[in-house]
Amino acid sequence: MTTDKPRGRPRRFDPEEAIGVAQQLFHARGYDAVTVADVTAALGINPPSFYAAFGSKAGLYARVLERYNGANAVPLATLLRDDRPVAECLAAVLEEAARYYAANPEAAGCLVLEGVRCEDQGARHAALAYNLAAEDVIRGYVAARCPKQAEQLTDFVSTTMSGLSAKARTGHGVDQLLATARLAALALARAAEA
Repeated sequence: MTTDKPRGRPRRFDPEEAIGVAQQLFHARGYDAVTVADVTAALGINPPSFYAAFGSKAGLYARVLERYNGANAVPLATLLRDDRPVAECLAAVLEEAARYYAANPEAAGCLVLEGVRCEDQGARHAALAYNLAAEDVIRGYVAARCPKQAEQLTDFVSTTMSGLSAKARTGHGVDQLLATARLAALALARAAEA
């Protein structure tokens, strides 16, 4: 007698692998459009295993955001350098954002910036915390060198990044996003001279 079931122990559930799969789902569809059933089906697990590992969809999303921030977010610490002009570094951030946001057409844009628009309040606040932390890094960098312009330049960069992410989600490719980032760089250079 034969069965279709594989022999031996079932494949062990790997939470880190699950976070990677969930990241792809959340990034491609947005937090609100992904259900627990979608996640469990993609992982090949049952809901009790999901809830034991993550507690809730929001709990999984928090882990996804942490992973994304550590490995897939725009590397601000590398781009905001003390040996280059402020406007040049901020322009590099925008160009890198354009490249990151268009790199995967199946999951375009920024997971964090798109997350701040989701309907679920808890998920929105989790994404917003990462967004505000990134803004604080930019603000701190600018304030150390151009204190009077820190708020204005930070708002400009943050707003431009949000726009780049939104446009990537609607299908703008890397060339269009880079053109926008480079146009914004001209404004940054003028503002930094003021």
